Amino acid sequence: MAFNKIWCTVALGLLLPFSYAHTDFFTSIGHMTDLINTEKDLVVSLKDYIKAEESKLEQIKKWAEKLDQLTDTATKDPEGFLGHPVNAFKLMKRLNTEWGELESLVLKDMSDGFISNMTIQRQFFPNDEDQTGAAKALLRLQDTYNLDTDTLSRGNLPDPEHQRANGNMKYFEYIMAKEKEANKSSTDSEDQMEKETEVKKKDYLPERRKYEMLCRGEGLKMTPRRQKRLFCRYYDGNRNPRYILGPVKQEDEWDKPRIVRFLDIISDEEIETVKELAKPRLSRATVHDPETGKLTTAHYRVSKSAWLSGYESPVVSRINTRIQDLTGLDVSTAEELQVANYGVGGQYEPHFDFARKDEPDAFKELGTGNRIATWLFYMSDVSAGGATVFPEVGASVWPKKGTAVFWYNLFPSGEGDYSTRHAACPVLVGNKWVSNKWLHERGQEFRRPCTLSELE
Repeated sequence: MAFNKIWCTVALGLLLPFSYAHTDFFTSIGHMTDLINTEKDLVVSLKDYIKAEESKLEQIKKWAEKLDQLTDTATKDPEGFLGHPVNAFKLMKRLNTEWGELESLVLKDMSDGFISNMTIQRQFFPNDEDQTGAAKALLRLQDTYNLDTDTLSRGNLPDPEHQRANGNMKYFEYIMAKEKEANKSSTDSEDQMEKETEVKKKDYLPERRKYEMLCRGEGLKMTPRRQKRLFCRYYDGNRNPRYILGPVKQEDEWDKPRIVRFLDIISDEEIETVKELAKPRLSRATVHDPETGKLTTAHYRVSKSAWLSGYESPVVSRINTRIQDLTGLDVSTAEELQVANYGVGGQYEPHFDFARKDEPDAFKELGTGNRIATWLFYMSDVSAGGATVFPEVGASVWPKKGTAVFWYNLFPSGEGDYSTRHAACPVLVGNKWVSNKWLHERGQEFRRPCTLSELE
């Protein structure tokens, strides 16, 4: 008896951790894929139960048909029927034995296998928080992307291509209008007009509305004159030996703050390795609480993340070296590679990557100073939504698998660049995977980092 109690205690100890291992499903599409397999397994188990019940009912049906025919014959002439000794014996046998067997068959519970499997799988089911989180995500998508309730309830989400095209069309019309204005005014007056227009647009709309407009591909406000200053190029990392003969492709995404994108900078094989390393460790993404200085979950950041060190895998180490070579910044004081997977309507509302003056102790425990720059890999294409937007300046950077974007969070003086305030738009359709590297001030004192002016 004592042994049974000990065994039960051990069994519960083994099962309970698993029952809490997959919480916050709604914050990661990657983890939700496990639920598809769980439901598939339950469907198979349910079909097996149905077959068992059908087999049982078929046996009962054959029994009933046989006895129906037999009793019809017997009731027409009971004495004549029982006059045959074999019929009399079979009647005794049926009532004494076979009807009891039929009763056992009727009472037999064919659901044991299904219920047992259901009980095991239930510990991995989403909970009320997941359902509420998913419901809130639908509301968030409806608000951000201006979806009407009927469209959303029917599952008829906008065509991703059309969604992007609508934004591009508005931008094209805006460009054409500005081109006409440019032909009528002098260079000096044009520059003044651009500044005034930018200030008016910047101050007129509250951040939330600017953020949502940018997520929809609207509100782009770069003028033709500024756009002409953006270029694409082959970049060798300031004559870095690894890239002199094989420079990487680079293009400008924005001018102020300067945001550059590196193309074909991470391979599909590297992406899959990083995802496989991260998946078992994915947990609800956290943010720094400025009041307590501790990490905590937040409703405005819906994703799961994991941290990978260079010593764990040659792939991660190679990625870190690549970032160092192309930025000129020392990665030894950088934070580990953070891998994030967004959930239903996954997002990260406007925030700064660097610590402000009112958060002097944000990175004190790291002892590496403030976050000088951000490197962000896009590890998947996103069908609709999921852009990285900068509401202060009107920039939208759309996910493209295999690319990375880079920007400085601090000015050379060490002051924070508040125009780098950015956000990850809700994922409307698709599965968004990213990984990022936050580079810190310490270790850069005697290095010659690639300044953004040198990236031209």
